Amino acid sequence: MLGGVLEDVRVNDRLTIPAAELAWRFSRASGPGGQGVNTTDSRVELSWDLLGSDLLPPMLKARAAERLGARLVQGVITITAAEHRSQLRNREAAADRLAGLIAGAVAAPPRARRATKPTRGSVERRISEKKRRAQTKRNRRPDHD
Repeated sequence: MLGGVLEDVRVNDRLTIPAAELAWRFSRASGPGGQGVNTTDSRVELSWDLLGSDLLPPMLKARAAERLGARLVQGVITITAAEHRSQLRNREAAADRLAGLIAGAVAAPPRARRATKPTRGSVERRISEKKRRAQTKRNRRPDHD
């Protein structure tokens, strides 16, 4: 519909939130807007029931709930957008923000770092740099005869 905003929200290649699961609310935004600021409902709230949705498998749902813990209110994530003057642009901003947030929440955890020893050359360079700095600082001291 309106420029593709009331459509599904595409999170990544394999995950798309259907429009039927999204709840939109509109209200008057504060800030600049000229004469229309008091009559236009340009502030947008986009809500999605993460825990109530059957879209995600249980493992991804648990991962997302853990990562979004403080942002979830009774399992629902709400995004607010009021940075633009037009409701359409705020809708697009809210949808983009929701997609980015969910994509980060369901992403696979980074691979664990494998511990390695520093190379002999890096150890020698570090020690020689420390000695050079110590000599520079010693040279700044006055001679005590």
